[in-house]
Amino acid sequence: GKAKSKKTFNVCAIVAAAMTGGTVLNYSASLPPEKCKILYVDTEQSKFHCKRVLSRILRLAELSLEHQPESLEFLCLRGYATKERLKKIEEAIYDIPDLALVIIDGIRDLAHDINSPSESTDLITKMMQWTDERKIHIHTVLHLNKGDDNTRGHLGTELNNKAETVLQVTKDDFDKDVSIVSSKHIRDIDFEPFAFRINSEALPEHVEDHQPRQSGAAKGFDYTEVSEIKH
Repeated sequence: GKAKSKKTFNVCAIVAAAMTGGTVLNYSASLPPEKCKILYVDTEQSKFHCKRVLSRILRLAELSLEHQPESLEFLCLRGYATKERLKKIEEAIYDIPDLALVIIDGIRDLAHDINSPSESTDLITKMMQWTDERKIHIHTVLHLNKGDDNTRGHLGTELNNKAETVLQVTKDDFDKDVSIVSSKHIRDIDFEPFAFRINSEALPEHVEDHQPRQSGAAKGFDYTEVSEIKH
């Protein structure tokens, strides 16, 4: 998604669903009992904002804010160099027992040059190695280009080629408080786009019966709907 499209709010719902084994927002999850640990990595936000993300996840999962659950590990890596971030993520992936799900919010910060074919290939190959050896699912977050809906750089191209599913989060053209989640690429059964907004408790909530504008549709309206005075 593009900047401020509520990507992290969307990811929080995914993590909360995985923690509870239930449905949060429009995500349902069921981790195997013997593999129920989750690792959340944030590469760009401060510790203060990372704590807010953690709090948001716990509230979505309806868990106590007083104690961090054993099933969730959170890494805040903003203050580390690029190679050091990658090293710490790899250490955590191999050190955490019963790991099932890894969130990397800000994969762009694991590469020096987002347009480097060799560096992008090495990074994606490393992630494929992690998923194969540890039998885990990795969910990453990457920005789209400002001028179009293409993922940024050669890294985005490689992710599109290798990913099982690519979700796109976009703001509604007519209601900036609403974000729409759709599948850009998916190797499984496709799903209908759905919308969410941030409620008064600063949590994402599903917008019922929302009709998102189809991609590529003309932006406009029937002029007869406009009153003469407004015209």
